[in-house]
Amino acid sequence: MSIKTVLFILTNSAEIGPNKRATGYFFPEVAHPVEVFEHAGIAVEYASPLGGTPPEDGYDANDPAQLAFRNSLAIRRMARSRKLSEVDVLDYDAIFFPGGLGPMVDIAADPEVKRAIARAWDAGKLVAAVCHGPAAFLDVTLADGSPLLRGRKVTSFSNEEEAGYAQADVPFLLEDALRAEGAEYASTAVWQSKVVVDGRLFTGQNPASGGPLAQAMVAALAGESA
Repeated sequence: MSIKTVLFILTNSAEIGPNKRATGYFFPEVAHPVEVFEHAGIAVEYASPLGGTPPEDGYDANDPAQLAFRNSLAIRRMARSRKLSEVDVLDYDAIFFPGGLGPMVDIAADPEVKRAIARAWDAGKLVAAVCHGPAAFLDVTLADGSPLLRGRKVTSFSNEEEAGYAQADVPFLLEDALRAEGAEYASTAVWQSKVVVDGRLFTGQNPASGGPLAQAMVAALAGESA
């Protein structure tokens, strides 16, 4: 049986908003999914719009999964992420966008990101994102001319969560933007885990959802019911 592979597509943005808040990808939203994928024998590779070392935010050394990732070969590979324009997403079984505030700066609007998502989706790949990562799905148009998000069930960091976290820093509210593109948005209580699976589209609400989202992807990649 061939080894399944997931491409993580990460932000290169280290600050956001009028107050120049330091940001990047949110550390547990990489560490927890990587732990799940590695345990399942799924290979992980890394890309970003510019390539190189993605900036990070939210590291907690008291979390065993984060500490393990900090000291892993995986994070060394991530520090040399490939430039997305030089990667063919068809070489992977799934693509995954971790959150953090950084994606709201570059991933949300990057044309190469939009092309990669449409190419992966139209080829039958799994497409996934957690927390602020679903900003990647905004303005994605598929080969048939339809928006990726229209009529699809999704979740992401909620307006209620943003109000207590970074509302003064983000350029828009992600929940509102997803709804505006016709997505059927759902969320649960703040900071509680929620995963939404709609066919090959996988989304998680917040940091607590990263591991469960990866578990749902593992099940789908194994041909099980997600």
